[in-house]
Amino acid sequence: MWSFFARDPVKDFAYELLPDSQEKSGIWTLHRGKRKTTGEPVSVFVYEVAQGTEQQTQLAKAAFKRMKTLRHPNILAYVDGLETEKSLYLVTEQVTPLAAHLKARAEKGGVGELEISWGLHQIVKALSFLINDCHLLHNNLGIWAVFVDRAGEWKLGALDHVAPEQGDPSGVSLPAPKAVYPDMEKYDPPEMSNSSGEKWAGEVWRLGCLIWEVFNGPLPRTSSLRSLGKIPKVLVPHYCELVGANPRTRPNPARFLQNCRAPGGFLSSSFVESNLFLEEIQIKEPAEKQQFFQDLSDNLDSFPEDFCKHKVLPQLLTAFEFGNAGAVVLTPLFKVGKFLSAEEYQQKIIPVIVKMFSSTDRAMRIRLLQQMEQFIQYLNEAAVNSQIFPHVVHGFTDTNPAIREQTVKSMLLLAPKLNETNLNQELMRHFARLQARDEQGPIRCNTTVCLGKIASYLNAGTRQRVLISAFSRATKDPFPASRSAGVLGFAATHNYYSVTEIAARILPTLCAVTVDPDKSVRDQAFKAIKSFLSKLETVSEDPSKLAEIEKDVASSAQPAGASSSWAGWAVTGMSSLTSKLIRNAPGTEGGTGTEGGGPAANATSPTTPPSTLEVRDNNDEPVGDRYVLCINGRLWSHIIII
Repeated sequence: MWSFFARDPVKDFAYELLPDSQEKSGIWTLHRGKRKTTGEPVSVFVYEVAQGTEQQTQLAKAAFKRMKTLRHPNILAYVDGLETEKSLYLVTEQVTPLAAHLKARAEKGGVGELEISWGLHQIVKALSFLINDCHLLHNNLGIWAVFVDRAGEWKLGALDHVAPEQGDPSGVSLPAPKAVYPDMEKYDPPEMSNSSGEKWAGEVWRLGCLIWEVFNGPLPRTSSLRSLGKIPKVLVPHYCELVGANPRTRPNPARFLQNCRAPGGFLSSSFVESNLFLEEIQIKEPAEKQQFFQDLSDNLDSFPEDFCKHKVLPQLLTAFEFGNAGAVVLTPLFKVGKFLSAEEYQQKIIPVIVKMFSSTDRAMRIRLLQQMEQFIQYLNEAAVNSQIFPHVVHGFTDTNPAIREQTVKSMLLLAPKLNETNLNQELMRHFARLQARDEQGPIRCNTTVCLGKIASYLNAGTRQRVLISAFSRATKDPFPASRSAGVLGFAATHNYYSVTEIAARILPTLCAVTVDPDKSVRDQAFKAIKSFLSKLETVSEDPSKLAEIEKDVASSAQPAGASSSWAGWAVTGMSSLTSKLIRNAPGTEGGTGTEGGGPAANATSPTTPPSTLEVRDNNDEPVGDRYVLCINGRLWSHIIII
């Protein structure tokens, strides 16, 4: 009667097996699975009692018990388990057998030595932990006992035959691997019959077999170990020690690791060093972390993609969230971001970026603005308007000219995503103040450039109210580059003006610029005048073309990406998104001869170099290198590369 009410424990198990995902792993069948409540991916090792022998069942139960008690970063992590009369379920982190991983990677060009070096490092560390710390012997080490997680980390598993080195005190002994699998005999060391040498001599022999198979494929016979095959030359001496005929000369796993980590050794590389640092990052000093993240960016290009996505990225996010890493994490963060899908980027990186924009760290803010091209496509309009733009606009009034300059440039990317109020009111208010009152000529110039570029996103009313006034103001600016930008702004937005505005407001303004002290400004003015006169002549000859010429005057704002290209109209060094922050030299502002474009503007004193603008972080430390910028052949300013 009671059996009628008994529930099947397998049905109540918190994990489900995915269909068509099984493969043999020793006496176990490995399935892909997931947690029923969260969908978290896992691996599930299943052993069916009815299908196994008594010896195999003994091994399965021993492995089940051992997995629960052995915890180490390099040993396959136990998550959950279920033991019934019919079967055993062993749930671990999501992994792939090493043999399957190597085969899949071979189809894509093969596994690099960097990945193998770190994988072997992890397996040797796990073996050393068992032997030297736990006084256990694995007794089943081979390519079948190694698994790879999503980050490409190698984990030691197949603990079926693990036993104390002095023997089990209970007197129960587990069968040897070859007793269960006869073809395993080729992995046994030659001294198995008399068991001379250290207790772990057989373990490191099998480690040598593993190394051989990683580089050369399945081991056909024991004698094949003498043929080095594709084993790297730098690893050969240490490999030969592992498979030496004399068990007494075989090194302890800890010593083998130490030997291979020596300068120039197979396990001595930037990849291994980066991994070791990441494993101990929580106990590192802040200065060490800062230096590590600075160096990491250069190394990421050579690191495996899975490692970057699943190991480096979480550490970068944690370093920003809890470690006060600051702006230094941005460059490697965006490099890793290139490996993510759009969905993953939205999920993992965008929330951090949104939070970064609220930072008061100037170095953080300026690097965010400079690298906006890399993440703007993933930002939705709601986040831009409510969480990002309100923080970015503070840059327009920052006392640091570099922040103001980069804030202006960022509007080229943000404008298509701004709502009506932020774009047509808030942004135009800041642009008007910068263009009229900012003390830096290059900032006034770039404001004019940016206004012309985002004109297509403005509504018709704002365009009619702002553009002519703004470009006319720019043509009277004491900075020659600003005057040129004003003239070219008129030309670039020609389709937004009625013929009445062209005749009554624009041409009179441009005519005044034809006597500008700077020849390049005069040249641009004459070109613009000819273009506008051509329009007026066309309408005069054929009034029916008026509607065609003025079709864009009252048009609504264009969607993102629909603005026309006007490359070439902006001043060299000013228009490109990738051009950096500039500040003109002393004596070029405030109505002096140089700013006005008179004789002094045509040459720069060789004995008085222009001053530089230093961007400083919150600790008042300078950020960036200095580069000279020439505009129209004259030395105007310095560029600061952050």
